[in-house]
Amino acid sequence: MESSQYIIDHYSNYDEDSRLTTKSGSVEFLTTMRYIGKYIKPGDRVLEVGAATGRYSHALARQGHIVDAVELVEHNIELFRKNTQDGEKITITQGNALDLSAFPDNLYDITLLLGPLYHLYTKEDKQQAIRESIRVTKHGGVIFTAYVISDLCLLHQGFKHGVFNIPEFIDKGMVDPITFATKSEPKDLFELVRKEDIDDLMSAFTVTRLNYVASTGCTSFINEEVDAMNDESFELYLKYHFATCEREDLIGMTSHSVDIFRK
Repeated sequence: MESSQYIIDHYSNYDEDSRLTTKSGSVEFLTTMRYIGKYIKPGDRVLEVGAATGRYSHALARQGHIVDAVELVEHNIELFRKNTQDGEKITITQGNALDLSAFPDNLYDITLLLGPLYHLYTKEDKQQAIRESIRVTKHGGVIFTAYVISDLCLLHQGFKHGVFNIPEFIDKGMVDPITFATKSEPKDLFELVRKEDIDDLMSAFTVTRLNYVASTGCTSFINEEVDAMNDESFELYLKYHFATCEREDLIGMTSHSVDIFRK
């Protein structure tokens, strides 16, 4: 089976539209939007590559920005179109992060690559997706790239809940028995990395890192407790999270991260 077919099959049967709507799930969205807000300006043009059902694209279009979106999975595109409101300056195109040839060089002020790197398994493919996102971004524009981080996923899904059978993963070569670094294939759906892997990827590009953010922090490790918080407690938790999500001693303890850099 082609690697893209695993992704299509997964998202055609997964409620991606509501993933970011619980309190614990919203931390990733709120954090990413907070950082987009630091750099986006009125009238900026945005490209979202791997837009899924459009949570970010629609939020930014409703703020008045011009948004173009690219998405691989037809099921997600149908939901994206259903979620579109009157007055949004927004387009959706079926496409692949590895080939953005439908879009010209140096067009976008902000480019979001918030999902495709979850599902690319070779250094060459990851760098090609990043290269394409840089190409379509204006000089001085800002690119956001998101990753799934391995250690908290192993702690949460493996040691805490047993969803991952870590001894079995070690036997299969998916987890290194010494370093606990992970290795995935397309059938596994998600590529888990560490910041050192991201730094290695980015060493090929002449860009300026602006922020490296633990976009969920430890939230997924305490997601049940976060979901049970009242609004006042949740606001306090968010305040803590925003205060610590770039701290060097904590950025590895997250299930998702966002790397933000300027072209």
